[in-house]
Amino acid sequence: MKAIFDDVSNQCSRAVTRAYSTSFSAAVKMLSARIRQDIYNIYGFVRLADEIVDTFHDYDKESLFDRFEADLHLSLIEGISLNPVLNAFSQTAARYNIPLDLINAFMKSMRQGPGKKDYATFEEYSEYIYGSADVVGLMCLKVFTGNDDTCYEELKQPAMRLGSAFQKINFLRDLKADMEGLERNYFPSLNLAELDDNAKAQIIAEIEDDLHQGYLGIVRLPAEAKFGVYTAYVYYKMLLKKLKNTPPMEIKNRRIRVPDYQKFGMLAKCYVSYRFNLI
Repeated sequence: MKAIFDDVSNQCSRAVTRAYSTSFSAAVKMLSARIRQDIYNIYGFVRLADEIVDTFHDYDKESLFDRFEADLHLSLIEGISLNPVLNAFSQTAARYNIPLDLINAFMKSMRQGPGKKDYATFEEYSEYIYGSADVVGLMCLKVFTGNDDTCYEELKQPAMRLGSAFQKINFLRDLKADMEGLERNYFPSLNLAELDDNAKAQIIAEIEDDLHQGYLGIVRLPAEAKFGVYTAYVYYKMLLKKLKNTPPMEIKNRRIRVPDYQKFGMLAKCYVSYRFNLI
């Protein structure tokens, strides 16, 4: 029975999420059980694509990505894939009518990854962020709004701004690894040697504006999604605060992270805020 394989596929997507991101996993657990698995399925899909681009250096990335993309589109057409993560994603995509243009935009940005080393203009930077982060937020929003097209359209822009904020924080946190390990620079007209207080302040201000606009959407989300998304928002806001208070030289030389004990304290505060309708 395919139901058994679908269940195995869902388990695989949960395992991928937990293995690759403890912080995101914690936020997903705060979502309603009804939508939790579908968010695991979206994350599993985008994580595998990202791993091909950023991790599998000893293999033919282009060939791997071509096969992954071909399997993806077949799974969306046929409703099944022998790749369990793609099988799980295809079920979610069908259940919530995730638009193909969002999926294609994501894959386009991922395909740029191996060869694209520098995003020299704001247009290139914005296009990459749209494809790599904003559309992922929109895929999740399709799940959160449960096929309510009116609600989805009203919350599209805040969801995109929140996705942009999370991605830019990741860029700043991973600046050293991206520049030295992948020889990649996402911020236009900035290289690792040039990150100073002024350049960092400009990046931080841009992210803070994105976070603010994203928050305006969080407070309007359906109840079953609000707590989980708010938890992710607070985590990234905490990480941004640490980056803001870290000298540029330190950001250049090490990956900044939020200690586990602070994450646990954050979860408790988020829960109190949610229970007392403070968000």
